[in-house]
Amino acid sequence: MTPPSITLRAKIDLTGHALRSAGNSLWRAPDPRRRYRDYLCAMHMVIRASVPLLRVAAARSAELGETELAGYLDRHAEEEVGHDDWLLEDLALIDPSAEDALRGTPPPSVAGLVGAQYYWVLHHHPVALLGYIAVLEGEAPSPALLEHLERSTGHPRAAFRTLWRHAALDPGHREDLDRMLDGLPAVRERQDAVGTSALHTVRAAAELLRELAGEPAEVLSCT
Repeated sequence: MTPPSITLRAKIDLTGHALRSAGNSLWRAPDPRRRYRDYLCAMHMVIRASVPLLRVAAARSAELGETELAGYLDRHAEEEVGHDDWLLEDLALIDPSAEDALRGTPPPSVAGLVGAQYYWVLHHHPVALLGYIAVLEGEAPSPALLEHLERSTGHPRAAFRTLWRHAALDPGHREDLDRMLDGLPAVRERQDAVGTSALHTVRAAAELLRELAGEPAEVLSCT
């Protein structure tokens, strides 16, 4: 029998071309300095929700008697503490005024990416959050991409601290997640929830990146 982690990765790979294409469009678009600034702003909007979302899911898991899932989500929440602050520090190096824009209302693309997880966690089953994690932490940024961004933007390496750290951390997080997935009860409904969440995350993250790249013309911006 194929392990659930392998099945999930195969589903993500089948649709992941949309996410990769959106990422390529973003980093090939004109004005890379502005694109990178807006990317950091958007990622802060997403990542500042990570710890609260994980804790809500852990509490819901505990209510359902899912102690192993609750323990994994609690541990992962602790691992994610402070990552939003890293993004603010990166932003401060390239545009000290950008933080002010983060007080505005996040766009529907951000709310759709993160908010769907709250719905599934609270109104279906918190196991769905594993699909979201699988996509967002499933493919660490490559050193080649990060070096390209440094060259194209002209920003110092210190302005890319969050991405470099995730390049180092995400492979370990992926291994932990795969062990969690493979240890879950073999219940079809659980696997369907994880898969549905993952595929939604691919589509929603691709939409957000397309907005940042200016496709369509209405661009999410930190200005």
